[in-house]
Amino acid sequence: MIARNELRRLVLWDIDHTLLQSRGMGREMYERAVPMAIGRPFQQLADVSGRTELDIIAETLKLHGVEPTDEAIGKLVNALIDSYEAGRDEFASRARVLPGAREALEALEAEPTVHQGVLTGNLRAVARIKLVALGLEQFLDLETSSYGDDHADRAELVAIARERAALQLDKQFGRGETVLIGDTTRDVAAAQAAGVKIIAVASGRNSVEDLRAAGAGEVLPDLTDTSELVQMIKR
Repeated sequence: MIARNELRRLVLWDIDHTLLQSRGMGREMYERAVPMAIGRPFQQLADVSGRTELDIIAETLKLHGVEPTDEAIGKLVNALIDSYEAGRDEFASRARVLPGAREALEALEAEPTVHQGVLTGNLRAVARIKLVALGLEQFLDLETSSYGDDHADRAELVAIARERAALQLDKQFGRGETVLIGDTTRDVAAAQAAGVKIIAVASGRNSVEDLRAAGAGEVLPDLTDTSELVQMIKR
């Protein structure tokens, strides 16, 4: 049992392309959900890299000629969740944990000063489905986390996660005690806007050079060097 006064770091993990790869299922879920939500064929998906689901959904609706009202967004949110619920087994068989991710989560779980959650653009229900499907939820506190249906602006998710952690753990995590781990330049921008530490991982579309150019001071090519990651977090 970790004493609250021992905690020194709140580590917030991005999910897609940081911890796991959906291997094309993210797009396929939209292909299934859009017709259910708007009653017309799927045509185009907004750019998804590093964005929140609310942001992606709003633009995707516009690309289909639908005004992104609260009602329209809500319908697509529900259809997307239903698609993932129906595709749980398929996701579990097709998706994969990225190299080093499970080992990194296990190592940080063993650190008594670290508390792990997620900061993801995924909808809360979808994030849980993905993590449970690949057996990663056991390492993460999904209550002291923030999701793509909490706010459209990724930077705002940092404050939401910190507030939830403070309430759940009775411990205030300052900006210098909060670490965001993600794979996109938007993760870097969100951390900078929120004033928290970023550890960028070049396991997605953005290269090490891209992430450094965006302002990340600490960048890893992947998560396979567990000891280096732990040291970065504790510094």
